Amino acid sequence: MQNETPNASMTFLAACPKGIEPLLVDEIKQLGGIVERETHLGVHWRGDIVTAYRFCLWSRLASRLLLPLQDSQVDNVEELYRVANLVDWPVLFPVKASFRIDFHGRTDYLNNTQFGAQKVKDAIVDRFRDDVGGRPSVSKDADIRIEAQLRKGRLALYLNLSGDSLHRRGYRLQPGKAPLKENLAAAILLRAGWPQMAAEGKHLVDPMCGSGTLVMEAGMMAADIAPGLNRRKWGFDAWLGHRRDVWLSEVESARERRTAGLAAMTNRLYGFDVDGGQLSAAAHNLSRSSLAGKAHFEKRDIRQLRIQQDTVAEGGLVVCNPPYGERLSELPQLAPLYQAFHDATMTLPQWSLAVFTGNVDLAKSIRRPLEKQYKFMNGQIPTRLLLFGAADERSQQPQASMIRGPVEAFANRLKKNLKQLNKWAKRENVHCFRLYDADIPEYAVAVDRYQDWLHVQEYVPPKSIDEAKAERRLLDILAVLPEVTGIDSANIVLKRRERQSGRKQYEKQNTEQHFFNVQEGRVLLRVNLKDYLDTGLFLDHRPTRLFIAEQAAGKRFLNLFCYTATASVHAAVAGAHCTSVDMSRTYLNWGRDNFALNDIAPDEHDFIQADCLQWLAEQGAAEPGKANKGYDLIFMDPPTFSNSKRMEGVLDIQRDHINLIEQAMACLNPGGLLIFSTNLRRFDMDRDALKEFEIKDVSSKSVPLDFSRRQNIHHCFHIRRD
Repeated sequence: MQNETPNASMTFLAACPKGIEPLLVDEIKQLGGIVERETHLGVHWRGDIVTAYRFCLWSRLASRLLLPLQDSQVDNVEELYRVANLVDWPVLFPVKASFRIDFHGRTDYLNNTQFGAQKVKDAIVDRFRDDVGGRPSVSKDADIRIEAQLRKGRLALYLNLSGDSLHRRGYRLQPGKAPLKENLAAAILLRAGWPQMAAEGKHLVDPMCGSGTLVMEAGMMAADIAPGLNRRKWGFDAWLGHRRDVWLSEVESARERRTAGLAAMTNRLYGFDVDGGQLSAAAHNLSRSSLAGKAHFEKRDIRQLRIQQDTVAEGGLVVCNPPYGERLSELPQLAPLYQAFHDATMTLPQWSLAVFTGNVDLAKSIRRPLEKQYKFMNGQIPTRLLLFGAADERSQQPQASMIRGPVEAFANRLKKNLKQLNKWAKRENVHCFRLYDADIPEYAVAVDRYQDWLHVQEYVPPKSIDEAKAERRLLDILAVLPEVTGIDSANIVLKRRERQSGRKQYEKQNTEQHFFNVQEGRVLLRVNLKDYLDTGLFLDHRPTRLFIAEQAAGKRFLNLFCYTATASVHAAVAGAHCTSVDMSRTYLNWGRDNFALNDIAPDEHDFIQADCLQWLAEQGAAEPGKANKGYDLIFMDPPTFSNSKRMEGVLDIQRDHINLIEQAMACLNPGGLLIFSTNLRRFDMDRDALKEFEIKDVSSKSVPLDFSRRQNIHHCFHIRRD
């Protein structure tokens, strides 16, 4: 057991995020500690209780300060209990205090951290019962926190003197959408050289500040504010070795330094962002700190970055943690965002730049001299801090064409496709069509044009393809698309195309509403490129929908598996009465909206929410043997496979197409036509089982020019009675 008298030297373990250890070593030395060794767990160091208190108050980098209690080899659960029971716990904290166990690590004989925590808890409680005749209570929000680490057969027990993580300074109650932890933000600023700049009276700008963490941490450094000064609870509060008089003396000293630092501070701190919600969080965080009036937050786009000219002349640091594409949907807008960041910071040509990113490829748009880079971990995301110097001649050059290197092959193919398809689309009055579909295997995406928008679907690369290489190719694609097509990056939507089953195909991918109208033939249709897996319009069925429009006048039209009822809209505009059946209420409502968009009253037509297999079976059972069910034209485009909970059983189109077709034909009037389509590439129509019908394969006519590279994109048949 360590001696906790004020001047006695004790050993501590300071834990921190990965990549920060060297900085933490320097910080410990500056605070008066003696560093013993640096490990993957953190930094082991020695110091007295005064230094420990000072560390808790002033460490900008650590996560926890741990006081080692026991470290022993344990080979089974019984030994784990015995070692934990050896610690003289009643000397550490009173029986009236509550405690909790934070257990980390596993072994062959113990692979459940909850069970490990329970055994340590039992050992502590039993020791209290044996020594003082009572037991402390266990609480999640405990007075005392014990950390247990079981690694490579050794159990290490620590008293957590800091309590809650030291990155929680007390000012940030509204963290924002993707916040940096405060100690990581501090590490970024230290690596960027901000403390020296602050001492020289220089200034700081964060043009994408989010909830303001980098700005706040920079202000606390500039004003000499101890990061732990606002915290109200510490892990040592109930520790029997706690010296309250010594602690209060350190707190008072820190308060005096804060007062003096704020009075002397001349640095200007700016945080800008386009997200009002983020800025509101930043303003609330600022109000809870000591920096009110010392930092300025404002809603402003990166392209409108500007500050006072006298501030520009005095110099400083631009520091930024821009988004770096951890969410796939962000990628289309990120390359232009980094380019905009470069352009905006050229108004501060002599300032230093510090960019913290998980995607170094995106940062290549920043054309300043790269002076240093450091590796960090932002949670589980490997990241880099890139430090750029003042702008040079290259920085002033305009952005070169993105069409260079391997992606030039993709760009040339896209140009070739555009030349052919634009003429065809103009001649045929087609506004939505496929531009590219994995024409070059290395660039495995499908690119669809929806008027002034691009919908890009990435085919999941095989596991044999290096993940970094696949992402590089995807970024190259997104970079050249605006240049080749003339469509702004803000109008490019990216998704990953994966096989979906059950309800996933119906579920929203986002919470916002991104609908707009497109024209097809004589009708307008609502599409949504962002919120759902599919867009509401299957482009490869365009010829079939236009054929239905030609055939539908005065007829009764049945649309099975109708999706958003786009075929029904064409039929209704042509003068048909339509019945649309689907099991998704979302898509049926979308279909009603499509009708209303074309001035057709949805209530004058039938929209039925049902499993089409069950609905067809019920139609046949209603009047057995009767062939005339009242439909002159039927379109059926079932999914290849479905196991939705809304269905009874499972649909397998290869297995079930005979029954589906027979039941649909039973609903067809004499002389009527059933159009059956499927996107199962290897579909084989069982003509022998359906020999009573006339079946004509019209797939070659139903696949449009823009899908001509994939003639098997779907199979389509016209089926009549002999």
